[in-house]
Amino acid sequence: MSVAADLRTPLAVLGHDVQVPLVSGEKVGYAALDYAASSPALQRVWDDVAAYAPYYGSVHRGAGYLSQLSTDLFEQSRRTVEEFLDLRADDQVVFTRATTDSLNLLAGVLPAGTRVFAFETEHHASLLPWRREGLTVGYLRAPRSHAEAVARLEEALAAAPEGPKLFCVTGASNVTGELWPVAELTETAHRYGARVVLDAAQLAPHHRVSVRELGVDWIAFSGHKLYAPFGAGVLAGRSDWLDAAEPYLAGGGASRTVAREADGSVAVEWQTGPARHEAGSPNVIGAYAVASACRALTEAGFDALEAREGQLIARLTAGLAEIPEVRVLSLFGPEAARVGVLSFVVQGWNSSHFSAALSAEYGIGVRDGLFCAHPLVRTLLGSEDGAPSECGAPEPSLPGERSLNAIRVSFGAGTPDEHLDRFLTAVRELVTDGARWSYRSEGGRCVADTRRG
Repeated sequence: MSVAADLRTPLAVLGHDVQVPLVSGEKVGYAALDYAASSPALQRVWDDVAAYAPYYGSVHRGAGYLSQLSTDLFEQSRRTVEEFLDLRADDQVVFTRATTDSLNLLAGVLPAGTRVFAFETEHHASLLPWRREGLTVGYLRAPRSHAEAVARLEEALAAAPEGPKLFCVTGASNVTGELWPVAELTETAHRYGARVVLDAAQLAPHHRVSVRELGVDWIAFSGHKLYAPFGAGVLAGRSDWLDAAEPYLAGGGASRTVAREADGSVAVEWQTGPARHEAGSPNVIGAYAVASACRALTEAGFDALEAREGQLIARLTAGLAEIPEVRVLSLFGPEAARVGVLSFVVQGWNSSHFSAALSAEYGIGVRDGLFCAHPLVRTLLGSEDGAPSECGAPEPSLPGERSLNAIRVSFGAGTPDEHLDRFLTAVRELVTDGARWSYRSEGGRCVADTRRG
C-alpha cells in the first residue's frame, strides 16, 4: 500500500529489521532515530543501485557500451535533480560530496570582496566556509522569531557598502528542526542586491523544495540525509559566478584543452557548466542514488509524507511535554513549524549518559552533543562555556555531572510509529526510575558497564 493511500505506512528502508544487542544480553530491533545525521537508505534506492552496478563504467571517458550507459545515467541523474528542485531554465546542477562540499565550492567561486551574511544559528557547514581571504563575513545574532530574522537581515544589508553580497540560510535547523522563512528572507536579500544560498540538508528530505518559488540563487543538500548512500551531494543554481571562477578542483574533466607553451608553461582552457567543478572521475553511483531518492520521494508524494511526519511530530512533542524534567530546545517557540528533528535536555542528566542508556538498555539510537552547530546549541542552553570538542562529541563527563550539551532525536519517511512510542517509553522510565545499569566514561563518552548500577 502506498504512503499516499495510508499515512500510517513508512517507506521501506534498509536496516528496518536489524537486531542489536542490549547490555542485558537480549536483542531488540534497532530504533534508528538519528536521521538528521544520516538517514537509512531507501530500499528503492538500494534496489536501483544494485540493478545498475553490473553495468558500471567510466563516465565521460569511454566509447564502450558500459561507459556510454554510465554517462547517460549520470546526466539523466542531473536532470532528475533539476526536476526535483524545480530549477529555473538556466540553472545548473553540480554533483559534490555533500552539503559541506557544496558550500565550500560556492565559497571558492565568490567574487573577491564579497560580503557574506549568515545567522550564528547555522550548521558549521554553512557557518564556516566563508572565512577565507578576499571575503568578509558578518554573523547575525540568533533571532527569536521569523519577523526578527527578516528585520536583522534587512538591518545588516542596509548598512553594507556596495559590492557583491551573499546571504546563507538554512531551510530547517539541524538542532531544533524549526523551519526558517526562506522566501521572506530571500525577498529581503534581493531587495538589497544580495544573492542567497539555501542549506537544504535538513529541509529537502522532509518537504518539497522549489527553487523557482523560493527565489534562492543556489541550493545545497546531501544525499546521505536524503535516503541515498555513497557520498554524493548537490550544489544547484545560477551559473555565472560558477563559470567565472577557477575550477574547484583542477584536473581531468574540468579542462577543455591543455597545451604546452613555448616557454615550457601549460595553458589551460577550462570547461563551462557543471563539468568545470566536477574534475576527476565522478561518483556516478552516488549521483544515481541521489536521483533515485528524488524520484522515490516525489512518487510517494510530499503532501502525504509531510502529513504523516506531522502526526509523528505531534505525538513526540505531546509525549515529551508530559515529562516535566524534559526541556525541548527552540528558537521560535513551541508552536513553530518544524521537520522531524527535535533536541532536548533532561533535568539531572548528562546528555551523554542519557543517550548511552537509550542505546544500551532500549536499542534506540539518538545523537548527543552540539550537533556541529555550537553557537546555536550554546545559545539555546544559555551557556557560552560549552566544552570544546570535536564535531558532535559530548563533553568528557561522568553520569550525574552538569550537561553542557543536548540530546537530538530525528526521524523521517522510514520511521515506524513504534520507534517513537518506544523512545517516549524509554524517556519516561529513565526519568522516573533511572538507568538500570552503571556507566563509566571511556574516551569522552558514557558507556555501559557489565555490572549492575
